Amino acid sequence: MSSQSIANEPQTSSEPKAAQTPRPVELLAPAGCYASLQAAIDAGADSVYFGLAQLNMRARSRRSFHLKDLEEIMSRCHDAGVRGYLTLNTLLYDHDLKLCFALLEEAAKQKVDAVIASDMACILKARELGLEVHLSTQLSVSNYQSFKFYAQFCDRIVLARELNLSMIRKIHQQIQADDLRGPSGRPVEIEAFAHGALCIAVSGRCGMSLYTDNASANRGACTQNCRKEYKVIDQESGKELMVDNNFIMSPNDICTIDFLDQVLEAGVHTLKLEGRGRAPEYVATVVAAYRKGIDAIQASTFTPELVSELQQDLEKVYNRGLSSGYYLGREQGWSAAYGNKSTRQKIQAGRVTHYYAKIGVAEITATGPIKSGQEFLIIGDTSGVVSGTLPELRLDDSTTVDEVKSGQVFSIKVDAKVRQNDKFFLHLSHAGSARI
Repeated sequence: MSSQSIANEPQTSSEPKAAQTPRPVELLAPAGCYASLQAAIDAGADSVYFGLAQLNMRARSRRSFHLKDLEEIMSRCHDAGVRGYLTLNTLLYDHDLKLCFALLEEAAKQKVDAVIASDMACILKARELGLEVHLSTQLSVSNYQSFKFYAQFCDRIVLARELNLSMIRKIHQQIQADDLRGPSGRPVEIEAFAHGALCIAVSGRCGMSLYTDNASANRGACTQNCRKEYKVIDQESGKELMVDNNFIMSPNDICTIDFLDQVLEAGVHTLKLEGRGRAPEYVATVVAAYRKGIDAIQASTFTPELVSELQQDLEKVYNRGLSSGYYLGREQGWSAAYGNKSTRQKIQAGRVTHYYAKIGVAEITATGPIKSGQEFLIIGDTSGVVSGTLPELRLDDSTTVDEVKSGQVFSIKVDAKVRQNDKFFLHLSHAGSARI
């Protein structure tokens, strides 16, 4: 079957005809593990994206799903009214296609809502199976003519990360002028990264770790060479040359919260949050912040005061410093230091040993000193992320105390259901993050 005949086939869809009209703004969250998946759902994501096996751009992540998890992932998503997207966007060799097609067939069976892909073999097979396709940023679509070409295969295109808002707005205007529609019959949607890590390479297509470690970033095995500090040495004299920035290949993370209204006005339909390799509390915090931002824009209550509040929330979780990326046409910000610049850090201080559902109380065994008034997190595969501030701590004999020691068992009220063996963390102040 030719690519043209596949591209022109009517796409099989379980959605009613009403779905052919444009969808509202969509908040798309990362899910690298069950706790992050649940956190994204609970925090207000409209959709989540996840990878399976080794054919996704986070294949080396310690937080990773496998094929056997797909049924559970989609069940959780659809039970909550959330769409689930399978990411299959790595560089594919011939020997990868058997696995790729098997994943796609299982995706169709489990009613995955869309596949995020960049390789045409994957795209054509997904279309053959009636799966909606979203084109990955890995293809670096940077102009309308390329966008229009891929629209015959895809209902959504994730634009190159290097575009500014003016460029995105122009593409959106041309989509409207041409009434450009994808295989589903809906206008083709623009997706763009709203928050998270930014790679020094064009739309993440980097060959550095392949060169140094035989680990291809384009096959999900990036060793993150660009996040390290390097010395430049004159080979003749042995002298080290001074570089004005010690982390010249490590950009700040993207943060669009303070100009989110401009991003949406430019025609971005889907706000993509990066972070499948990051912790569940990162997902919970970032999704909640952008959910509040989107809702405020739609309610005409998007104020500088709210932006400041949300900005502070975003700085509390993992980041390499925050900047506007390329969207506003400003000079790119650089991390200038290794690793995390969040204003808070978490330490494990206990484990849930029981939950009393009727009274909403969690029993916790402490593994370190804990004081009332401290901020806490409870994280579990089914519970997601439950957070709050510790009230008085109640011991087994019903007495209340302000502090417990390692080994003691205490109880607290929690706002949501938690489960036995969920991990209990304290949130502590950390070195501050800066807006650049």
